[in-house]
Amino acid sequence: MKKFTLILALIGMITLQSCYTEEVIVDDTVDNEVAKVFEYSNVDFNNGNNYNVFLDFPHTIYTSNMVLVYHLYDVVNGQDIWRLLPQTYYDGNMEIDYNFDFTTTEVNVILGSNYELNSIPTIWTQNQVFRVIVIPSAFDNKSAKYMDFNDYNAVIDYYGINDKNIKKIEK
Repeated sequence: MKKFTLILALIGMITLQSCYTEEVIVDDTVDNEVAKVFEYSNVDFNNGNNYNVFLDFPHTIYTSNMVLVYHLYDVVNGQDIWRLLPQTYYDGNMEIDYNFDFTTTEVNVILGSNYELNSIPTIWTQNQVFRVIVIPSAFDNKSAKYMDFNDYNAVIDYYGINDKNIKKIEK
């Protein structure tokens, strides 16, 4: 019986020695360490682009990233006033809506209205400025659940973004 147990243990050791697990390490530290901000200026909405503007990322982002899009609404005393999308503005009886969706390569900003799109005043359709914040999933976004994402300055402060190092992209 001892011989049988010894043989069984030997077979088990040989069998287990041939089993291995492959550890896959994904190195996403290159672009997944820091939140990034891209500013897109001279953005125009018109019939030619069907009032949809595609803002290409300078590089592919991860599907797990969080993307926030802000519209430059005004400048008051030299301070930019950024509003988080989706956003609805009112110009008289006209309702103007900015919304967005995104992929790993671009953000699509969509302009809509309760009026004919070609009747929207050019102040809303020409030379618009947007800032896109890409927040890597490596950040503990759960602790940010109480943050007011409407406050652009609070967001860049929370994620340690230097407002002077924003990548500016002309459309």
